[in-house]
Amino acid sequence: MRSLLPWFAVIGGIALIAFVLRDAFETMILPRRLNGRFRFTHVYYRRFWPLWARATDGMRNRRRRETLLSLFGPLSMLLLFVIWAIGLVVGFALIYMGLGSPLQTSEPLRGMGMDLYLSGSLFLTLGIGNVAPQTMLGRGLALLEGGMGFGFVAVIISYLPVLYGGFSRRETNISMLDARAGSPPTASELLRRHAGEIEQLRTYLAEWERWSAELLESQISYPVLGYFRSQHVNQSWLASLTTMLDSCAFLMASGEDCCTRQAQITFAMARHAVVDLAQVYISALPAAYADRLPAEEMQLLYEQLRDAGLPVKMDEGRAARLGRLRRLYEPHVAGIGQRLRLELPRWIGDPDILDNWQRSPWDRAASAAIGRLEKTEQDTHF
Repeated sequence: MRSLLPWFAVIGGIALIAFVLRDAFETMILPRRLNGRFRFTHVYYRRFWPLWARATDGMRNRRRRETLLSLFGPLSMLLLFVIWAIGLVVGFALIYMGLGSPLQTSEPLRGMGMDLYLSGSLFLTLGIGNVAPQTMLGRGLALLEGGMGFGFVAVIISYLPVLYGGFSRRETNISMLDARAGSPPTASELLRRHAGEIEQLRTYLAEWERWSAELLESQISYPVLGYFRSQHVNQSWLASLTTMLDSCAFLMASGEDCCTRQAQITFAMARHAVVDLAQVYISALPAAYADRLPAEEMQLLYEQLRDAGLPVKMDEGRAARLGRLRRLYEPHVAGIGQRLRLELPRWIGDPDILDNWQRSPWDRAASAAIGRLEKTEQDTHF
């Protein structure tokens, strides 16, 4: 049995290296979702995120809670890189140990500790020189590991700009939604603010059709983007996507010659995105979720939009159609929201709440300074 241990070490090392390389390849390079295969990254996020989220559930300060939740995406990604690197270092160390540790060294330490030291210095391309392989096979493995370490770092460096580029493109439209649908965004505000500009609303819905397609492509390829949160606590990619689905569903159910065709196309693309992303972030649809549009609020929504000049009608048949459209996407957005701790938008916004562009943490101090200046000018005048 003892004679078989070196072979077990070599086989285990090769298997560990292959496992890490496959997982890194599928996560950073392969641009598609994989089904029915065991992936460490998938299990890593499915287990790590609930622990992080539950640790913040008891926090009453919403802004501080959102700050801690926003740290998860970048930190989990960096920790994943470290785990991959450790796996590759340990894998090569096991191979060196299985080959009998063919090392030339001036250090008194021998065995697995020195194999790990050699593997780590080669993978990180340190080249200290106090430990070197003696045999041709060991030297070949050293060259392979050094090249693999260099390539691993290069792939990570090229991966980060792609990831943050996708995040930046996603957030640009979310920020632009602020002045068009309020903060947080709601379907009532989006439709009310475009009541007299139907052609502009049609163009805007077309832009969000493309945004939904880009969101689907980027977060299917790089699911970690779903854990990257927006700059403001009252904005998120899920709230923006849900607002567009709400708006399109209402236009499809009650609008008459009100860019209904474009609403249908945008709804189809947005619904496609939310269904596919639900398969990435949740394992099952929720058994129950809150009704975001009770009957009395539906009537109020209709009256507000009619008074604003939007050509809409509402009766039992249209209300039933709106309910059927909502059931096509609301379970999915509710499940993603519960999983990622993202709040879903309301249907009816409060017109008295200022948009993000209209307020600032320094507004109160600036108003006080202006008041003091005006008082000083008055005193000087008298």
